[in-house]
Amino acid sequence: MELRQLRYFVAVAEELHFGRAAERLHVAQPAVSQQLARLERQLGVTLLDRNPRSVRLTEDGERMLVEARAVLAAAEQAAAVAAQLKAGTIHTLRFGTSPGLGPRIEKGIEALRAADPELVVELDARSVAQQLAAIRSGDLDAALVRAIAPRHGVETFELWHDQVAVALPASSPLAQQDTIRLEQLADLPLRLPAEECDSLFRAAILDACRKAGFEPRLGRKATTIEDTLVEVGTGAMSWAATFSCSQAVEDGKASVRLVDPPLMLPGGVVVPETLPTACARELAAAFG
Repeated sequence: MELRQLRYFVAVAEELHFGRAAERLHVAQPAVSQQLARLERQLGVTLLDRNPRSVRLTEDGERMLVEARAVLAAAEQAAAVAAQLKAGTIHTLRFGTSPGLGPRIEKGIEALRAADPELVVELDARSVAQQLAAIRSGDLDAALVRAIAPRHGVETFELWHDQVAVALPASSPLAQQDTIRLEQLADLPLRLPAEECDSLFRAAILDACRKAGFEPRLGRKATTIEDTLVEVGTGAMSWAATFSCSQAVEDGKASVRLVDPPLMLPGGVVVPETLPTACARELAAAFG
């Protein structure tokens, strides 16, 4: 799929006429028809109903139009950011963050400001899922994310690994161990973030439990690590997954222990997939 094909599709969808779309795009009409036919073959769906008198969007075409417009908007935003990076004139970077990554973020900002002393970084602490959507739409320029994984519409740069730990009540016999095997927790409810909050971390922990030989019993959804630690320490017997570097402080009622064997999850920078590779790597290197 090419950006040119999406531009042609959006033009036809908005004009509902191949001739007017071609005029708007300043290309020959056969080129528009050929690219739209190629796009439909690649996607395996029919986007447009055509007849000699009219052109209209199919149901799949309606859905695709929304996504195509978002991709093109993100591409335009990425091109603008790339041009500013190249010219050294970018002064505001909208950057998504995750809890516990303060030192790495500070280091990255210092590296970027060494190249552009006037740079202003606006940090955004919305959920991981919302950050990924904002990067695809162009509302964010990049984000620093844990449990990083490939996703449609974004490019990921793996920069480090974090070790997973588990939080459980200090009163649990398991809390007396230095490390805990995941299968030892099979009978306890697992507190995880909601899918719409952090689908990456949630999927990684569920996958680790299944590889350990059990399907976890899911308890109430976790919120912030601080609140979850309090609830784990003072509520009914349960456990939660966190990171050993998340600076979670035990309050005497909840204990945090490393997983045995060690469970490591990758972290890194996420950028729009339309951002030129050289610019994306320059941005990732600052936070590496």
